[in-house]
Amino acid sequence: MHDDRSNVEKRLDRVLPERLRPAQYTRTAPCEVAVWHVPGEPVPVAEALAADYAPAAVGEAWGPPWGTSWFRVTAEVPAEWAGLPVEVLLDLGFDDDRAGFQCEGLVHTPDGTPVKGLNPRNAFIPAGPDAAGQRRTWYVEAAANPLILGPDGFRPTRLGDRETAGSTPLYRLERAEVAVLDETVWNLVQDTEVLDQLMRELPTDSPRRHEILRALERMLDRLDLHDVPGTAAGARAELADALARPAHASAHVVSAVGHAHIDSAWLWPLRETVRKVARTVANVTALMDDHPDFRFAMSQAQQLAWIKQHQPALFERVRHHVATGQFVPVGGMWVESDTNMPGAEAMARQFVHGKRFYLDEFGLDTPEVWLPDSFGYSAALPQLVTASGSRWFLTQKISWSQTNTFPHHTFWWEGIDGTRVFTHFPPVDTYNSEISGAELAHASRNFAEHGFATRSLVPFGHGDGGGGPTREMLARAYRTADLEGSPKVRLESPSAFFEAAHADHRGPAVWSGELYLEFHRGTYTSQARTKQGNRRSEHLLREAELWCATAAVATGRDYPYDTLDRVWKTVLLHQFHDILPGSSIAWVHREAEQTYRQVAAELAEVIDDAQRALAGPDSGVPVTFNAAPHTRDGVPAMGAGTAAEPPATTVARQADGTTVLDNGLVQATVDTRGLLTSVRDHAAEREALAGPGNLLQLHADHPNAWDAWDIDDFYRHNVRDLTTADAVDIDGDAVVVRRSTGESTIVQRITLGPGARRVDIDTEIDWHESEKLLKAAFPLDVHADRSASEIQFGHVHRPTHTNTSWDAAKFEICAHRWIHVGETGYGHALTNDSTYGHDVTRDTRPDGGTTTTVRLSLLRAPRFPDPDTDHGVHRLRYSLVVGAGIGDAVREGYRINLPERTVRGSREVQPLIAVDDEAVVVESVKLADDRSGDVVVRLYESRGGRARARVSASFAVAAVTRTDLLERPVEQPEGGTDVVDLRLRPFEIVTLRFRRAR
Repeated sequence: MHDDRSNVEKRLDRVLPERLRPAQYTRTAPCEVAVWHVPGEPVPVAEALAADYAPAAVGEAWGPPWGTSWFRVTAEVPAEWAGLPVEVLLDLGFDDDRAGFQCEGLVHTPDGTPVKGLNPRNAFIPAGPDAAGQRRTWYVEAAANPLILGPDGFRPTRLGDRETAGSTPLYRLERAEVAVLDETVWNLVQDTEVLDQLMRELPTDSPRRHEILRALERMLDRLDLHDVPGTAAGARAELADALARPAHASAHVVSAVGHAHIDSAWLWPLRETVRKVARTVANVTALMDDHPDFRFAMSQAQQLAWIKQHQPALFERVRHHVATGQFVPVGGMWVESDTNMPGAEAMARQFVHGKRFYLDEFGLDTPEVWLPDSFGYSAALPQLVTASGSRWFLTQKISWSQTNTFPHHTFWWEGIDGTRVFTHFPPVDTYNSEISGAELAHASRNFAEHGFATRSLVPFGHGDGGGGPTREMLARAYRTADLEGSPKVRLESPSAFFEAAHADHRGPAVWSGELYLEFHRGTYTSQARTKQGNRRSEHLLREAELWCATAAVATGRDYPYDTLDRVWKTVLLHQFHDILPGSSIAWVHREAEQTYRQVAAELAEVIDDAQRALAGPDSGVPVTFNAAPHTRDGVPAMGAGTAAEPPATTVARQADGTTVLDNGLVQATVDTRGLLTSVRDHAAEREALAGPGNLLQLHADHPNAWDAWDIDDFYRHNVRDLTTADAVDIDGDAVVVRRSTGESTIVQRITLGPGARRVDIDTEIDWHESEKLLKAAFPLDVHADRSASEIQFGHVHRPTHTNTSWDAAKFEICAHRWIHVGETGYGHALTNDSTYGHDVTRDTRPDGGTTTTVRLSLLRAPRFPDPDTDHGVHRLRYSLVVGAGIGDAVREGYRINLPERTVRGSREVQPLIAVDDEAVVVESVKLADDRSGDVVVRLYESRGGRARARVSASFAVAAVTRTDLLERPVEQPEGGTDVVDLRLRPFEIVTLRFRRAR
């Protein structure tokens, strides 16, 4: 094979790793090492310091998967090293060069103070300026995290859960030495790497490339490979002129922002993330002491809350560097959540809890929303960003799209209500940059706005598993600040970048609607129990806040502020973009299921206590509570009373074996295969179905990579319809269908909603398939060129056709509680209680027309990173709503997720708030977070049109204020006190604060 590299490049490829980098440390001495292996889960530092340590040696095995070992490392520093930079070098057994994906360590002083983290890219401990002649000791908490995503790629592994990972040690201590860092050689390495990387990115006919080549050649010729330290200074001198040439005036400007994208759980459990954050924060705060111009952006308030709780001394370092402007909290959210699946109020609370933490702890109102790695971005976000008091938005993941290249890097992003937020999508195409020459060149070449704008942002630092920026990365930043052939690198904060980019850009483009990621579409379905736990927790929280607020106002009961705050933060944490999407290891999802059960039990008790207080003494009268924002069966929205008895549904077996259900509004027919063969709308005199409905379909599911993340379009090439029923029986008002496939069984109860145009399907699946995708199909007799899917505070339309590559790429889409398809004046909706993944296609009828098929993605079975994904029993519900408009879809979506509750009492409960326009939906009712007793109501226009609504309070009101999401005043609404008149634009969110009259 022809090798196009020059001789200089070939020489560098060998000299750098074999001679230059090893020569950075030439004087070394061994350290004494002792070890204590923690018998279980990690322990506090005080317990580790007091433990009994046993002698250990280099080469000794340690670390069963997920285990912890504490190493005591003692160095005798030779007196002759006085005045030299002395460091301890520790190799814990790093078997991969990626930071954060394997064994890691956190170094402590003997009094327990954290010093810095250890990983394969940052494996030294500074001994201090006066270490010569001294005996120094450190304690290293070493974590034996297994390499889940290893060189073999996406292979099923049992290492993803401590219960199945085994006990064989994974690592060996490879190095424990005290050494002198030769700063001249270290700087020569940095000089060489910067020029070498730059040179390789320049065109082959570039004069600058040849100039650098010649300088590097002179350096190599000047260097004695048998005496690198003795010739390093002369070798550096040969590079000085090449490094001193300034960048062109028109060079692209890069704002380099230190960052460590730390997944709050992914290939490690939550408890390990707590320690990853500590290691990273220790690293970056140590760097700040030596580099005052270094700026580090840390998102996810949850992670800083962990530092405050578990590492108070480290948190004080954070607080100090926040005050200096070096440590920059960003993001404005509790975690970097998924944004496709969290519900409306949960998405708002991400901003509320995140921004409030930064305000309370640091006095900072963070202006930017920082979400580089989430799997697509909801079109509701621009309004939420603005309503939280933020101004800017940053993302990166859209660069992963498989089909279409996103056309902008700096632009206005417009949401479903028309709100626009200034957005940047870094053209470097990574949130883990090392400020390499290749990355800088790519950022400049790739930037879409040349001629309109001049700058972009580069987040640099080891991420995903943490680690953060290193001194080597900062060395590259300094050398590329003003270097010919390179973009100009500026060490800046995100806000400095956004202010400059906003002022610099001449007419940013506008992108309207969602930022759909053409990748990772399987995350709408993987780990169904996690998704169901999230959905149910969101609705239980709505109920808990509503009934506790109502009880506080009506009866004077205490409002459970602390309980609700804690539970909200738990639910928000689990919306992190690898937990809720189902792309974490088994340990994470096993714990998530346990957590959701605890949340459900605790909230059920809170709800029950409040409802019993509201219903009054038990007089034998059933009082039905309706937490939905719509009247139901005679019970008012968000109130309680006596429910009306709906008309009965008839169920009859026909002579041909089919079963017919009829409630006077809809007639549904189930055949002997257990399929819906007809759903007839009596009022419209129309058939809803264009073919067998509730048809379960099984696909082979073998994505090219990223098993839990991806559904690739070729899955549709093979499908098996489950048309054989083990039994079709009548049980009261239900048709019960039993099926089996492979090792799995499926039981479905099909009923007609009493008094409603709705077919309800309650499904229990005992799932034991692998690499299969289960869908439920409904071919609908409507011609629809687009579907409407519920998102937070509204809905989005997506094409059902494949006219363009952008349309075709949306072959799997996300919807919340409902998805709707229809013609002008007539349509149908599918609602659900825990499903997010859907697809909508069109088919040709025999008469030449088209039908529209909507499918729900019920379950998947990927084998990586959890080899037993979703095995076990699932119960989920979905409904076909016939003859439905958007308003019907909204109402029925709330209904299926907010079942009525009945307690025995003696009185009805008047709603705290009533709204006279059904298009305007109340999303939450609660007491104000400042514990003033004020009532806070969040509502929105739900149908995509203008609305005028009168909001009435049932309690005495002293004043009403319109606020932002954080309940800070924005403006006074129209109207008086007990009644407020509102004019809402399409999908507008309004938060009202009612000050109660005392």
